[in-house]
Amino acid sequence: MSQPPGQQPSQGEFGAPYGPPPETFPPPGQGTAQPSGPYRAPAQPGPYGPPTQPAQPVQPAPGYGHPPQPAPGYGYPPQPGPYAQPNQPQPGYGYPGQQPPPQPPQSGGSRGGGRFRGGTGAIVGAVLAVALLAGAGIWFALDGDGGSGKPTAGPGHSSGPPDTSSSPSPVPTGTGGHDTISPAAEAAAVNAERKPGEAKMLWLQKGGVDLPGGGDDVYGPWFSGDTVVTAMYRTVTGYDATDGSLKWSLRLATSMCAAPSQPTADGKIVLGVKRTTAGDAECNGLQMVDLTTGKAGWHKTYVRQGVWDGLSDLRMSTNGDTVTVGRTSRSDAFRVSDGKVVFGRLPGNCQPFGFASGEVAIAAASCQTAADDHKEHQVQRIDPATGKRLWTYKVKKGWQVAQIYSANPIVVSLKQADDKWGILVLNADGTYRTQLAGGPGDYAVSCDADVIVQGPNLDNCLGVAADANTFYMATKAVDLKTGDGNKVAAFDLTTGKHKWSVDSPAQQSLTPLRTEGGKLLMYLGAAKNKGGGIASVPSTGGTWSPVLRHPVSGAPTERGFSLSRITYVGGRSYLTQARISGIEDGDEVEERSMVAFGS
Repeated sequence: MSQPPGQQPSQGEFGAPYGPPPETFPPPGQGTAQPSGPYRAPAQPGPYGPPTQPAQPVQPAPGYGHPPQPAPGYGYPPQPGPYAQPNQPQPGYGYPGQQPPPQPPQSGGSRGGGRFRGGTGAIVGAVLAVALLAGAGIWFALDGDGGSGKPTAGPGHSSGPPDTSSSPSPVPTGTGGHDTISPAAEAAAVNAERKPGEAKMLWLQKGGVDLPGGGDDVYGPWFSGDTVVTAMYRTVTGYDATDGSLKWSLRLATSMCAAPSQPTADGKIVLGVKRTTAGDAECNGLQMVDLTTGKAGWHKTYVRQGVWDGLSDLRMSTNGDTVTVGRTSRSDAFRVSDGKVVFGRLPGNCQPFGFASGEVAIAAASCQTAADDHKEHQVQRIDPATGKRLWTYKVKKGWQVAQIYSANPIVVSLKQADDKWGILVLNADGTYRTQLAGGPGDYAVSCDADVIVQGPNLDNCLGVAADANTFYMATKAVDLKTGDGNKVAAFDLTTGKHKWSVDSPAQQSLTPLRTEGGKLLMYLGAAKNKGGGIASVPSTGGTWSPVLRHPVSGAPTERGFSLSRITYVGGRSYLTQARISGIEDGDEVEERSMVAFGS
């Protein structure tokens, strides 16, 4: 079990010092920074003792013998950037000081769809922690002359290459009629029972797309002005963020298979699409979409070369006006604005296989060794406009980059083949800063690789957040047997030490989303007879406070979105399923796919 603060093993017990002398680090862009820090487990159990349930390893990148596994759903960090000041409702049901008596949790309200398969990990070697990618957003779009508001029939299926001479055409959303209540009626019923101080269920959407057997991943949401966009299968849809009304809907010629977590600053995104409609079609197409208008821009395909490249899932990112498409053995970069090639394979045998979205392009790179296994890893900063490496940090031998939790500050999740997990923190110039250790233990983080089938990115993880000096991470989910909640722990990014923890109410959980104005914003999960909401706690610690209270009457609906992607933008919260599926044909059309709460 975890040790109390102040009783962590000394640095010497881990074999290597926490950081080499400053002079061993070359200046940025000159040579490589040498690995430092323990990374390996101590001889005796450290502060991250064995979890109650068996720990699950962090999902390795494709190409290491562990392809991503299908999963039902997922949750996401919200959009960064300027947000309106949220209203501060009065404390009420389910909030500090006014909690109802504990009641056994139930699973009610689910209409299927996404759930995290997120693993609970024990922090090993006194080196664990996880961080949110500062500035992470969410999901996808396409090509055509949409935005007219007049749906037309989409292109027919074809076994040959799609005709790229014409744009995809808009189509209406699905209209399955076997549900007992419409989304609008369900939202109205929830609001009719709303209590004083609770937010409204602003709108509720259903999947609306007839999917093939097994369902499909949902990409998004992305926000552009007052438009929120999601994408699934061959349909990309833009809704009014305030009332959920349909702004536009576009049909793609082939299925989506990947997309970045963020659009460009002017609301453009590039989707990964399959070349044909065949079930085994190669994922080597790119389609740009304007999220504001719903109109598609350029479309192109690229060549995937060799076994390592051809079998790799895509890892996409947006860095300024550059979209990168990473695979195990290389990355290709294109200008979002016009589709022109920015860079391809870089010099040397170490190639980036994935980036974190954001203005600072932090990449994970793998090196082709004599064994041809790509198991030697590096962290690199690359100029997205040129492909020039600005600095390189060599990860200690035997460890690999699993996720990039934050690009600014730089926080990287590392994993080892024998299920060890560590968190590395770097300075802006690529030199070693610290590793994270201590705290309550039993940390739980769920990322793209845990919850979607195609195109798992490196920069989308639920349960972590970071500001300039502090990293925040949630512990495992609520114990359904005891009704206990969970904790959110804060770590000092300079020392790596645990600073403080905050507890959730009984039967509910707190999940870090992002930081704003010196506070950590968190999602409070719904429980039986308890609505969820958005909460905050000062970066210095203390008691959490409600920011937006979801209605108790909406708890059954909200619990149907349990651990889906969660965003808080402009004083409104959005829950989005990460995967849509159904038991019977047509179920996925009616499944609730997105819900918004606000004043």
